[in-house]
Amino acid sequence: MLRMSIGHTLLGLLESGPRHGYDLKRAFDEKFGHDKPLHYGQVYSTMSRLLKNGLVEVDGVEAGGGPERKRYAITEAGITDVQRWLATPEKPEPYLQSTLYTKVVLALLTHRDAADILDTQRAEHLRLMRILTDRKRKGDLADQLICDHALFHLEADLRWLELTSARLGKLAKEVLPS
Repeated sequence: MLRMSIGHTLLGLLESGPRHGYDLKRAFDEKFGHDKPLHYGQVYSTMSRLLKNGLVEVDGVEAGGGPERKRYAITEAGITDVQRWLATPEKPEPYLQSTLYTKVVLALLTHRDAADILDTQRAEHLRLMRILTDRKRKGDLADQLICDHALFHLEADLRWLELTSARLGKLAKEVLPS
């Protein structure tokens, strides 16, 4: 599962200029949160942490009909932190302990039909691929790129499903006690 640094993303969004929390949420959701929008509470708790760590500062406070609205600005330390984060490569996830692999082995160990598990998973992958392909076709370039990323991962999973199906008999001999 990919994990996005919400704090670094919000800091990066602040580099274009000071913003209120609700503006940050809207910008985040528009650019990165199509499938998982941020909750307002998450924005404000993240901003509070960034403020405490000296990565942002309050650029202004506006009184309104409701609670005070703080406008946040990134600090030099925040800019340096974003730059360091952007320059640090993400650790590739090798998926050496995948839940799917565990299910296949457990099915074999408990004398269940592992081929059914693989078939069911293949159908689910194909269903999601159809949804992503449709979204990609209708989307803008940003949506096309994120869908391509997901589709490539799903294609790799499908290759693994096919390979595992072909080797299921041999795997059963290795994992089942003689």
